[in-house]
Amino acid sequence: MARLISSIKFTSFIYVFLLSLCPLCSLKKGYAVEANEHIKKHVLTLEVNSLLASDSCDQSSKGSLCVSVIDKASSLQVLHKYGPCMQVLNDRSHVEFLRQDQLRVDSIQARLSKNSGHGTFEEMATKIPAQSGIALGTGNYVVTVGLGTPKESFTLEFDTASGITWTQCQPCLGSCYPQKEQKFDPTKSTSYNNVSCFSASCNLLPASERGCFASSLTCTYQIVYGDQSFSEGFFASETLTISSSDVITNFLFGCGQNNDGLFGQAAGLLGLSPSSESLTSQTAEKYQKQFSYCLPSSPSSTGYLNFGGKVSQTAGFTPLSPDFSSFYGIDIVGICVGGSQLPIDPSIFTTSGAIIDSGTVITRLPPTAYKALKEAFDGKMSNYPKTNGDELLDTCYDFSNYATVSFPGVSVSFKGGVEVDIDASGILYPVDGVKMVCLAFAANKDDSEFGIFGNHQQKTYEVIYDGANGMLGFASGGCS
Repeated sequence: MARLISSIKFTSFIYVFLLSLCPLCSLKKGYAVEANEHIKKHVLTLEVNSLLASDSCDQSSKGSLCVSVIDKASSLQVLHKYGPCMQVLNDRSHVEFLRQDQLRVDSIQARLSKNSGHGTFEEMATKIPAQSGIALGTGNYVVTVGLGTPKESFTLEFDTASGITWTQCQPCLGSCYPQKEQKFDPTKSTSYNNVSCFSASCNLLPASERGCFASSLTCTYQIVYGDQSFSEGFFASETLTISSSDVITNFLFGCGQNNDGLFGQAAGLLGLSPSSESLTSQTAEKYQKQFSYCLPSSPSSTGYLNFGGKVSQTAGFTPLSPDFSSFYGIDIVGICVGGSQLPIDPSIFTTSGAIIDSGTVITRLPPTAYKALKEAFDGKMSNYPKTNGDELLDTCYDFSNYATVSFPGVSVSFKGGVEVDIDASGILYPVDGVKMVCLAFAANKDDSEFGIFGNHQQKTYEVIYDGANGMLGFASGGCS
């Protein structure tokens, strides 16, 4: 069995017309808003200290009660992997978070450009410490599921841009990083089975991620992420328990024998991408490729991840792009700041295209669109002293001498008439306490790169993935 580790080798690299929105963006929702009320609606106010991380876990939010617009769904509680609810000592700075976020984005861009034929994959791949086609980075939020018979509980990161689900397994012949729970021991489960190299199940894995342990003809997996985290081991079937009434038999997952990286104390990863090996695809008959989540407004609060159920039409839905096999593609069509539509040529968004991602933190925009957003936002922040930014975030302010701050609201519009008013917690990002608080959007390298709607901007919304009908929904107030 030790030969498994040495036999797996890694190689490094990896508009539609603009919506006819009226000058006051929110009026499309059917409200009769007076001018002064409108201005007030699109100016947000926060206590400065609320931008900083809390040391205590607050499970009194809606998220802990799994309030959802999806009826009768199977629910899991969502926590931030470095938040106090995980009880993990976090000594990583926001600068380090942003650096890892950029590594993830670089690897996603490389994979997307390879698939789209944009021709930039080889250039980007040389800068990414991961294998071709499988560099994705890792997520920020975790859920706890049951695995094995009898069931054991494991905390896994969930990620809409990753396919395979895996957890660290005994005996960890290569190496394993420290995790919250005991590592999964397949010898203690009566429902565990390795997958054969020549089975249809093994072929669900992308060719770049699968191998064969020759002596036993056992299917193996190997995956490296954009932040240099990795996992490799056996591809196997097991019983997965989401809730007492939702038990999935013969679930295919990775039993990791050699793992390391920036996973906090999570035991592994739960893959929710559209790819064939993901949980979403494996449970298509049971859940109709429907799931939703709500990410809480702060790392100290809780949200939820739901599977299946009846999708409510009270949410606003935009079509998912059919051009992506491993990502959820979306069409951004406009941006508003303070209730006013930005003068961005519609072709800027259609040239690049975009995806939504639960693991990318900061939303990435074409530089032309970001410039318009930056200038409009900064123009309404003249009362606050500016400060030098980070490598990624460049529109930053010093709030050291303020108890509260007011700033313009930002909304993003999607194809189909869906407008998402970004929650106040998703517009600013504290890079260095209150001394450097920045606009939480960033520019891609050029307008041809894909946009990414990140998790910081998704906070407090229930984001609904209706894969069966090819739609993505947003419902406000999901876990605020």
